[in-house]
Amino acid sequence: MPHIKNALIRFRIIDKMLRNKYRPFPSKKELREACEESLYGSISGEHICDSTIEKDLFNMKMEHDAPIKYSKRERGYFYEDTNYSINDIPLTEDELHSIKYAVDTLHQFKDAPFFKEFGNAIDKIVDRISVGTSENEISQYIQFESATSIGGNEFLPILLEAIQRKKQIWFLYTSYIKAEEKPRKVSPLFLKEYRNRWYLISFDAKQKEIRTYALDRMDTPKILEEETHYPGDFDAENYFKHSMGITSYKGKSSKIILKANTIAARYISSQPIHESQEIEEETKEFTLFVLTLLISEELIRTILSYGGEIEIVEPLELRKVIQERISGMNKLYKVN
Repeated sequence: MPHIKNALIRFRIIDKMLRNKYRPFPSKKELREACEESLYGSISGEHICDSTIEKDLFNMKMEHDAPIKYSKRERGYFYEDTNYSINDIPLTEDELHSIKYAVDTLHQFKDAPFFKEFGNAIDKIVDRISVGTSENEISQYIQFESATSIGGNEFLPILLEAIQRKKQIWFLYTSYIKAEEKPRKVSPLFLKEYRNRWYLISFDAKQKEIRTYALDRMDTPKILEEETHYPGDFDAENYFKHSMGITSYKGKSSKIILKANTIAARYISSQPIHESQEIEEETKEFTLFVLTLLISEELIRTILSYGGEIEIVEPLELRKVIQERISGMNKLYKVN
């Protein structure tokens, strides 16, 4: 079984390399080194030889109809059909068994400090594997939350590489406001996920400010050989400490007091709005929640989602914003 598991893993690694448009036409040596490094942490050739990769390429063609071709000009391999991916093929029983084995192993470490922030994701994988493997059969009895892919995730490797190498990056970006595609050149700081979307937090040396870019509105990113520029007081770990979502800026956070009725209080207690959330007072009729946050669009929309079930006690600034939004909604939905 380990031999089969390793072969299946190598198939996925090879597939990923053949689909990497930023490093096209990988050679047999590069494929071997990538597989050996992923499985054994070495590229010496002691564990995987060239003939193993040749067999893998042949088996991918025979078993999965992979359109693998060799380019004499580029001296590397590629997919003749650029839309092909082995990930689009239904998993075999061996692959499902391998995944279950890996998930069971990973589940044992989910409470370890390194994996704590991924605990929910690991639990979802365990749940999905444990209830069965037939999608058609399972869908009759249970539905898992799914997120629609909006693109941009394919840029994660190149952006992460730029961050790790401390190199500036260039890309085309389309803003929602002007709907125009314009070139950007920034120093990447770190990547952040929010509601199934990825964002690049970067420093624009020309504008002298930190800016956030959504990966789904990004196109053709390229790593430059220019060294990055960072603001001296930047702290990645604390940048979003007092904010919701991907909105953050310099300034003092506010003490926010929310008054929620009994039903809303139960929801807010079970799914806190922010990690700073605390209960200041609790009665049979209402609960007062205290949060330390920057006032942002994400916070405003979250509050509005509860309708008339919660009230902003303070600060007055946030209370006025909510009043203005409600007034605008009232005009929009006013019935004569």
